[in-house]
Amino acid sequence: MTKKTVNQPVRGSTTGRPIMVLLDILGQRWTLRILWELRDSPLSFRALRQRCDQVSPTVLNDRLKILRESGLVQREDGTGYRLSQAGEELGTTLLALNRWAETHWAGR
Repeated sequence: MTKKTVNQPVRGSTTGRPIMVLLDILGQRWTLRILWELRDSPLSFRALRQRCDQVSPTVLNDRLKILRESGLVQREDGTGYRLSQAGEELGTTLLALNRWAETHWAGR
């Protein structure tokens, strides 16, 4: 997996606009789930893997690396992984999307 940077081509965009880079990162399997599971508190690698339905260790490592390089997740000694300030801000947006989905798609 290559580092995702603004102004560089990503899946679906040759421009690398910031929104396209973000959507490319969030569109990778397990990425949103990892961010969602870290929303309340830091988690160890093992705990995060369990909460993510036993995602393979390789995939989890890859996604965490991308999220760290993107500044959304931080690794802390002793506690594992947590959202960075930017990750927490993104989490607020994801919570709003969750409320929208529950309102508009509940029971479909």
